[in-house]
Amino acid sequence: MMKLLLACLMFLFACGYCSGQPNIYVNQVAYNNRSPKMALVGMDEKLTRKTVFHLVNDSTGEEVFTGVLSGPQAIEEWLPGKVFYSADFSTFDKSGTYHVAISINDKTYQSDSFAIGDNALAKLTLPSIVHYYNKQRANTPAELEADKKVRLFGSNKTVDLHGGWCDASGDVSKYFSHLAYANFMSPQQIPLVTWSLINARDNMPGLLGQLKIKDSIENEALWGADYLARSLSKDGYFYMIVFSYFNKDPHARRVVGLLANSVTTNQYQAAFREGGGMAIAALARASRWQKHGEYTSAQYLAAAKKGFAHLLIYNKKYDDDGKENIIDDYCALMAATELWAATNNVSYRNEARKRAANLNARITKAGYFRADDKGRPFWHASDAGMPVIALCRYLQKENDAVHREAALSTIRKALAYNLRITNEVSNPFGYARQTFKYKGKIKDGFFIPHENETGWWWQGENARLGSLATAALAGAKVAYAGNKAVKDSLEVFASQQIAWILGCNPYQACFMYKFGRNNVPYMHSNFGHGSERGGISNGITGKDGNPDGSGIDYKTEAEGNEWRWTEQWIPHSAWFMQALTAMYAQ
Repeated sequence: MMKLLLACLMFLFACGYCSGQPNIYVNQVAYNNRSPKMALVGMDEKLTRKTVFHLVNDSTGEEVFTGVLSGPQAIEEWLPGKVFYSADFSTFDKSGTYHVAISINDKTYQSDSFAIGDNALAKLTLPSIVHYYNKQRANTPAELEADKKVRLFGSNKTVDLHGGWCDASGDVSKYFSHLAYANFMSPQQIPLVTWSLINARDNMPGLLGQLKIKDSIENEALWGADYLARSLSKDGYFYMIVFSYFNKDPHARRVVGLLANSVTTNQYQAAFREGGGMAIAALARASRWQKHGEYTSAQYLAAAKKGFAHLLIYNKKYDDDGKENIIDDYCALMAATELWAATNNVSYRNEARKRAANLNARITKAGYFRADDKGRPFWHASDAGMPVIALCRYLQKENDAVHREAALSTIRKALAYNLRITNEVSNPFGYARQTFKYKGKIKDGFFIPHENETGWWWQGENARLGSLATAALAGAKVAYAGNKAVKDSLEVFASQQIAWILGCNPYQACFMYKFGRNNVPYMHSNFGHGSERGGISNGITGKDGNPDGSGIDYKTEAEGNEWRWTEQWIPHSAWFMQALTAMYAQ
């Protein structure tokens, strides 16, 4: 009871309720000097007159920028009675460490400190993200020994699946994707991380060299590519999951398909949407480096070709409902595009064009994508930005004017929808909203519905925010290069998602571990794994107990279910890294 009372008091204090004093919400880590920069001031009542804010240099105490708070806005669904004012200091671009200060009734209040600088976000966080993945490697002696002879579910046959990354700070299993049975919610896990590391290295080698992490990120990417190549069966499919059963005995691990509540099956063949597509994409892209880990670049490409050829025949068989949906389309588009880029083979070009056309056909008049042929809106707790990102990557190879314009039109519609739905309600934090079907009706909301096809899975959506930020930034560059107004709006949208992850949220929790303040409690896992610097936790959800995902919640203790909010998960840092890459890439 005392713990519950203390948690409530801490929440009230964080939200500024105890004393009624203003609360200043900021990105607690860094703002890039040429990017949008905003803070929020939360109040228990409206200001009676215009109020100025100051940007103060931490080192000198000098007020270097002054502006007027704009607003107010409210968000009654989350914080009834609270009003918010915005402090915009986007035009300020001098490097340093600062805080925002306001004076009300002769009292001064200030925010957490943050850096401003050239690519400050990447410079401060990228080395830690690489560190995080290195520490997530399943490379302890116990894991390596067990995984070199891990049994297939329901069989005495063993396969060598050593390597890869542990999935989360509380789960040392290794996943291509873990929600295949739900059909519409499959996230991309180890294959996404591998592709993301490769993409980061390809798009910002100069910055990585400056930070002295280029070799480290290459080694981490090749570690992932080796695991993907090793996961390709002799028959041509990828093994989807090495599951630990949350057992401390490494020999309890099995290669499995996974249903709800950790029920396992022998359906371990990965479809395009179940990690197969992104594995092919990562291997094909890694093959272009002419570098190798345990496998050669030629072997990476051969594995990608073999896996792709196999899924062209068997993909629907591996899809749990026997039907392809939007996730198959964008994952297969990524696979075909990377093979096309690696080989210039027209067969891969044709497959890429087919999948791009499928995505184009899925965009609705409202601007959201249809997930299936029955009108289910596409929403995703992790990879919501991937349809746009896959199309952006495709456009880096596609030169045909007709095909390009079709893809660009889809990107524009999708990004316009993201801006519209996010901004059509009072939304001071700029949290990306979404459209979903709940109890047969189309509904818009902030968080995913807790009652969904998985039967149990809902969690904080920091990966979704990173993916949408990436889509906004990458899409703006290809589709709105000549439209400054829309491009600026998309940059603001992206900055608000990143700021939310880094502390500009109602709980003032920085979800990147060892950065900012109010980090989640340390989470221990087997074989010495657990929470690591640079890892990003799941984050904030709709209210626990609200099946439609309405309201807001964040718990660090919940009788064993606190993982929904506090657990680090490898897609979160992958998508955050992709957002940084999209900021940097020209």
